[in-house]
Amino acid sequence: MVLVPILQPVAAYSFRDRWHVDAPPARVREVLADVEHYVEWWPEVVAVAVAGEGRGLVLCRSVLPYTLELLLTEEVDRPERLEVSVEGDLEGRVSFDLAPEGPGTRLDFAQDVRVRGLLAVASLPARPLLRWNHDRMMRSCVAGLRRRVASGGGRGPAPRTAPG
Repeated sequence: MVLVPILQPVAAYSFRDRWHVDAPPARVREVLADVEHYVEWWPEVVAVAVAGEGRGLVLCRSVLPYTLELLLTEEVDRPERLEVSVEGDLEGRVSFDLAPEGPGTRLDFAQDVRVRGLLAVASLPARPLLRWNHDRMMRSCVAGLRRRVASGGGRGPAPRTAPG
């Protein structure tokens, strides 16, 4: 008997964004590092559960009717950089680089992920729609982040708006 490896389809995605936030880097970093409270200011993050030291299970749902289940594991935790590995519906890395910019912070976002199996097959013809969905989610992220840092919120609720 000859065993033949079964190849699983893979789709790769790479996203980059740059934003300005009117708060010092330490304040922006404080909010970004507090993953447990993302649900309070980032509408597309629908649930977070701590899964051990430096790990969290995050459920995300943007405009499309699909909820992503992601296990985030802290990889880099420095004043100027936060980076996590991602497992689950997506596999790869996400990072935020922070730098002073005038009286605020320049925030560089990078996400390099892969999708496998049936989700990868479904994602190929829908790539433009998935990019649009991701862009909507990240616009909502930066809007919520700006509200959160402006409100002085760290732990505890901050004003929310509907996704979009």
